[in-house]
Amino acid sequence: MDRDLVEAAQRGDQEAFVDLVQLHGDRLYAIAHRILRDVDRAEDALQDALVIAWRDLPSLRDPDRFDAWLHRLVHASLDEARRRKRRPAEVEILQIDEPTIRDDTRLLVDRDLVERALARLEPEQRALVVMHYYLGYPLPEAASSLGISLPAAKSRLHRAMLALRRGLTADGADANYAHGVDGGGSA
Repeated sequence: MDRDLVEAAQRGDQEAFVDLVQLHGDRLYAIAHRILRDVDRAEDALQDALVIAWRDLPSLRDPDRFDAWLHRLVHASLDEARRRKRRPAEVEILQIDEPTIRDDTRLLVDRDLVERALARLEPEQRALVVMHYYLGYPLPEAASSLGISLPAAKSRLHRAMLALRRGLTADGADANYAHGVDGGGSA
């Protein structure tokens, strides 16, 4: 089905292109958002990538490779991330009337720690981590989508994981101290 839509879109069928965007758009937005960590920047990157995709679609040689080709979004997202300085994360504090189960709180803390550690990575490292671990791309396919060699991807992923581990360790110690958790009992 994708092949038929791609071929129709290559001939200028706008409805076919809209159908392709509807099929792939949510996943592409998720990639952009995970990499850029900002809703507005992710939407801008997605829009830029889709404009490029529409413009360059007639030059796509193999319609069966449309999905991989469309991952130009990753490149557009990285370009967008490089152009702008990192901004601090905007956090909305929710009022909680009654405390919930402590396990739920711990999950939120853990999730926050991972999000902060990811935000500290370079955009290129974050893109690879998102594609490989969040989206489940095999490393060779993630490397190809990012336009880097497999050895470069392995090296970049290794450095990213070391940086994540350092960030999680440092933040985890800070968070445990701040919440009165010392690992052995109450504070």
